[in-house]
Amino acid sequence: MHLKRGEHEHGPPIVPITFVLEEPESLTGTKQTEWQLMGGKGESLLEVAMDHGINIEHACGGVCACSTCHVCVEQGMSQLSESTETEDDRVEEAPGIQRNSRLACQCEIQGTGPIIVRVPAWNRNAIKEVPH
Repeated sequence: MHLKRGEHEHGPPIVPITFVLEEPESLTGTKQTEWQLMGGKGESLLEVAMDHGINIEHACGGVCACSTCHVCVEQGMSQLSESTETEDDRVEEAPGIQRNSRLACQCEIQGTGPIIVRVPAWNRNAIKEVPH
C-alpha cells in the first residue's frame, strides 16, 4: 500500500522532530536508532518519516483505517493535531498502547516543536505481502 499524502499545503521544514527507532534495521536498513529530522507544518509524522527513509508500516496507506503506524509521542504532543474519535478507536487496536500512543498518519504538525516520537519494535504488519 502506498502512502496517501495530505492534499493541503505543507510548510517549510522548520520543525525539529526526533524519531527513536526500537528496531532500526527493519525500518531503515541501518543500525541508527535516532534520527534528527525537520518537518513542516501541515505534514503528518508518517509523511516526514517516509520522506526520510524511515519506513513506518502503514497497511491502509495512511488513511486511519488500521493501527500499523502506531507510535508513542514522547515530547511535543501539544505541537500536533488533536486525535479524533476515529483515531482513538484505531489506536485501541494496536498492541502495547500507552497514554501517548498515536497513529503517525494522523499526527499533523501544527506547532514549532520540538517533537520526539518513539517507533515501537513490535508494531509491524504480520500479514504484509512481499512483492514477487
